[in-house]
Amino acid sequence: MPRITGGTGLLTALGAALLLGAAAPAASAAPETGGTALPDPSARLQNIAVAPALEGATGALGYAVKPAKDMRIDPFAQSPTDVLNNGVSVEPDNGLKPISSSVLTRPLSDGGGARDLPQVGPLLGVLPG
Repeated sequence: MPRITGGTGLLTALGAALLLGAAAPAASAAPETGGTALPDPSARLQNIAVAPALEGATGALGYAVKPAKDMRIDPFAQSPTDVLNNGVSVEPDNGLKPISSSVLTRPLSDGGGARDLPQVGPLLGVLPG
């Protein structure tokens, strides 16, 4: 039994041939410069103003960084389902003070952000905002 096709391949080839055939005369009709040099531009660029650019960048940086510094890291803070409210404590046998993980997790479980962390907070103080 012979197979009947829709002829889409033939139509695609015919369309491509028509497009390429129409583009060939347009490409040959393009003007040639003929070796003549183009004139020099008459306008000049302004001098670069570095101070206003830096002022704008540093001013915008504070507005961009402040939300990240103040963002509440623990979404369950101060709720009954807060997983950071738990702490692990180890008390050495040689009489030293106990070491606890609550020193690190307490700022987060109280609802603080990155600036409230013990070691990260002072470093974030360098950034504006």
